Amino acid sequence: ASPFTFRKLAGCTLFITGASRGIGKAIALKAAKDGANIVIAAKTAEPHPTLPGTIYTAAAEIEAAGGKALPCIVNVREEQQIINAVEKAVKTFGGIDILVNNASAISLTGTLETETKKVNLMMDVNVRGTYLTSKTCLPHLRKSRNPHILNLSPPMNMNPMWFKNHCGDFLLCERKAKFVFLPEKLEFLVVSLKALFSYPPNFLAIHTAAMDMLGGSGIEKQCRKTDILADAAYCILTKPKSFTGNFIIDEVLLREEGVKDFDVYAIAPGHPLMPDFFLDAFKEEKKLSQHEGADGAKASTESASAKPRSPVAETFRVIQGAMSEEYVRTTQGVFQFELSGEEGGTWYIDLKTKGGSAGFGKPPVTADVVMSMSSADFVKMFTGE
Repeated sequence: ASPFTFRKLAGCTLFITGASRGIGKAIALKAAKDGANIVIAAKTAEPHPTLPGTIYTAAAEIEAAGGKALPCIVNVREEQQIINAVEKAVKTFGGIDILVNNASAISLTGTLETETKKVNLMMDVNVRGTYLTSKTCLPHLRKSRNPHILNLSPPMNMNPMWFKNHCGDFLLCERKAKFVFLPEKLEFLVVSLKALFSYPPNFLAIHTAAMDMLGGSGIEKQCRKTDILADAAYCILTKPKSFTGNFIIDEVLLREEGVKDFDVYAIAPGHPLMPDFFLDAFKEEKKLSQHEGADGAKASTESASAKPRSPVAETFRVIQGAMSEEYVRTTQGVFQFELSGEEGGTWYIDLKTKGGSAGFGKPPVTADVVMSMSSADFVKMFTGE
């Protein structure tokens, strides 16, 4: 029932960085089903102790799916490795039609906590690597009938909250650093596709190795498959080059293309999905102090907490103030937090019942998701730190 069955990438050559696993591999497999040629430009040649897959296991999956694979050892920090892989791709397949800049590095730390080597890594991978790969592929892309560059990176968000909370590392983390300007006006398609999370509230988490590291065991049940990114990328890559210059959110694009059933993208269909907790609604403090309940009374988590001015209680106060019928309607999940540390205890966010609620204690109805973490980590997660 896919709306994309009439579009074909047969014979097209895709150069995909970071394609040995996760979103990059999902895009590769989607194109391989059409009979596309896939250049797997990634670092992992030998099995990693914690991360799945290598360029060779990915190549085997691509071949099994119906495509042709060319595994190339590429660290996008190394210009010569990029040049060698591009030359090999052109020699093997006759050219390059599509570049997918998927490789990335991220460190969600503050300026003083970010080591220089981390800064160098993020700049080299996210900015320099994306630029070098684009530059090297550019002469060959120009020869294609319908060339594309797809950068997997969220659109820039100019909400002052993100500058306030991330300050010095704002342009370094993966969410922002791939906002790369190529050196000249391009006559082919260049777009940016939202990958892991999206800033508009209540777009949902995608399950990748990064999510396992961030969320721990069981987090995958609260996530969508990488297939949703693969379908969105496929839709973009089969569009004409006149589509260039867009920033795309996966779910928004797919809905516009006629997709109605998003349960197929859930790893555990029917299980509540993790929303993007970095709500733009947090941006104006004066709007978040109180929430009008369904009965007209003003509700506040402060009355439910013994430490109303503590960081956790303040965070819940802000969350309560950001509640809306729309958040409840689109999320339909109840989250219980078992916090340890100075402000240990049970807290909850109810995004299923009426207008929603949040506060100290157990939720008014059975929780769909229970998360255990330190109170310090909770505050950092919900304040964008």
